[in-house]
Amino acid sequence: MTTHTLPPPPSLPLGRQIAYAIGQFGWSTLVNIVGLMLVYFYVPPDNAGIPFLITQITFLGVLNAITLIAASGRLLDAVTDPLIASFSDRSTLKRGRRIPFLLAAAFPAALFCVLMFIPPVGAISGWNIVWLVVTQALFYIFLTVYVTPFFALLPELGHTATERLNLSTWISVTYALGIIVAAQTPLLADIFQSSLGLTERVTAFQYAIATLAFISFLLMLVPTFFIDEKRYCRSQPTTVPLLPALRQTFRNQNFIYYVVADFSYFMGLTIINTGLLFYVTVLLGQPEALVGGLLAIMVLVSFLFYPVVNLLARRTGKKILVVASFLFMSVIFLAVFFLGRMPLPEVTQAYLLVLLYALPVAFLGILPNAVLADIAGHDAQQTGEAKEGMYFAARTLMQKFGQTFGIFVFAALTTLGKDPGDDLGIRLSGLVGFGLCLAAGLIFTRYKEDKILAEMERA
Repeated sequence: MTTHTLPPPPSLPLGRQIAYAIGQFGWSTLVNIVGLMLVYFYVPPDNAGIPFLITQITFLGVLNAITLIAASGRLLDAVTDPLIASFSDRSTLKRGRRIPFLLAAAFPAALFCVLMFIPPVGAISGWNIVWLVVTQALFYIFLTVYVTPFFALLPELGHTATERLNLSTWISVTYALGIIVAAQTPLLADIFQSSLGLTERVTAFQYAIATLAFISFLLMLVPTFFIDEKRYCRSQPTTVPLLPALRQTFRNQNFIYYVVADFSYFMGLTIINTGLLFYVTVLLGQPEALVGGLLAIMVLVSFLFYPVVNLLARRTGKKILVVASFLFMSVIFLAVFFLGRMPLPEVTQAYLLVLLYALPVAFLGILPNAVLADIAGHDAQQTGEAKEGMYFAARTLMQKFGQTFGIFVFAALTTLGKDPGDDLGIRLSGLVGFGLCLAAGLIFTRYKEDKILAEMERA
């Protein structure tokens, strides 16, 4: 009896690699708009020109409404992340296991991002809290429907360690571009306010966010038009049910080290991203629009290191570079505590901070996705079950928890001082970030990269 095996899938051409990465450009813009603007919009400093829209009362001394709302937005993720991953891993849809999910989620994710910033009442109201809770939950649900299958495509489209590293590099570029675009929200609000004669700062921000969200929606559609999943992937739907697949994922020791370090890192990263507008306007006394320029410079400088990252990763391995980047970033966080107090002009301090920040951002933007693709690919070889969606969903879930706790901690710290002359809480966020990135670096030293790559090489 003759057995017929399918030929190996072709390598993804460069143009389609870029098309895949453009999808991340879109959702990165959305998630960074939320990360940059949510606390600033609803818990504004005195000099922001934004009225209070939700109660600023604190609970238990340090908790305010925005911390509780941010936390509530992640409760659903504990269910939706593994659920969407399981649906995707087991999908038998005609266009593939991943692309149909991306197509279905792009518009709702963009829509609910906008609606989060359009509260129904223009002053402090309980209805605004209800609105924010609901729209935030729906935003993160549809973001999960897009992001989890999107990341699961990476180890399926990249058939070798080099191809996976290249894809990870491209999506790191587009994630960084999303940061740049999201950071232009205050500048775009300035443009709308002056060109349209808007009297309310809130309205200007809403115009800016809606414009960027529409662009993000179009970008998120690009992979659905240019990636033929059936042609470039040979993955088979897994037969492992949801709960057993999730248990198997979290029994992988290397994945545990990876995801705990990733949680700590994203918690720290969210603290600094959420705090950036406060660092610039409160600690350094500079205008909001400077943030867009600072982040653009940071991202462009980080791009200069991308070829170095790719080259070093091939020569030294990814693990040592990730550990060093975590430790370097912890030092940068420590410097936040001293912003505005250094013997340098305030603007110089701002530029120096982002220039130093660009180095670890370059390494940590590329390498973690490539590491996880290695872990997922290794597991598929060892078990015979392709659970890439579950691995990336578990990572995304812990990443979201890290982001939530980051917002939670930062918002709680604002109760200790968030205004010019009363800024203790803002400064303490730097010390918290220092501890988190230091912990991430130490934890990741336990990851056994050499063993995984050697076993994949022999398979």
